[in-house]
Amino acid sequence: MIFDRTDLREKNMHQYQRITAAALAATVIAMLGCASPYPPAPRDLGNVEYEYIIGPLDSLNIIVWRNPELSLTVPVRPDGKVTTPLVDDVPALGRTPTQLARELEKALGKYIRDPVVTVVVTNFVGPASEQVRVVGEAAKPQVIAYRKNMSVLDVMIQVGGLTDFADGNAASIYRPSEGGKSYSVRLRDLVKRGDITANVDMRPGDILIIPQSWF
Repeated sequence: MIFDRTDLREKNMHQYQRITAAALAATVIAMLGCASPYPPAPRDLGNVEYEYIIGPLDSLNIIVWRNPELSLTVPVRPDGKVTTPLVDDVPALGRTPTQLARELEKALGKYIRDPVVTVVVTNFVGPASEQVRVVGEAAKPQVIAYRKNMSVLDVMIQVGGLTDFADGNAASIYRPSEGGKSYSVRLRDLVKRGDITANVDMRPGDILIIPQSWF
């Protein structure tokens, strides 16, 4: 059999062009997959005013001065109320510990003279509107109680970092406190490379979304 060298060269050239085009397309898709349509998250939000608000399932240590029989630790029920000796169904949801203490003093004032109440939160959950949620390719996606000066690095430590399939630099923060704005965050640079410039402040109610890598 006689081979035409010209035909063979042309066949090899077409094959090379197809491979090159496929590789270029894969590169472009990868670049597009890593790009985020959102602006970078502000790194420093300044001194965010924050006061802890009691939420369902919080544990409260209620101390009534000079009345140990009225002092106890109670959970906040799912309906947001607490029950203590002499006082039934006091709304706790949405109040600060100090506000709840003053409300209990008013209620107890019907039974004892000049009550002094202190409320201490011992197990923090917080209201749903202020919890930070982590979804997607985190090692342990979960709901986290917000705390003052919380950063995305604090969040990533609590959820155990990224999975092997995470596209960390395509992650985003959805921020209801700013009318539903979204911001990009570079979690891979922060967690895998230790680039502290990728660390940003979190706000109450933020949702951290970590997508899966395409490749």
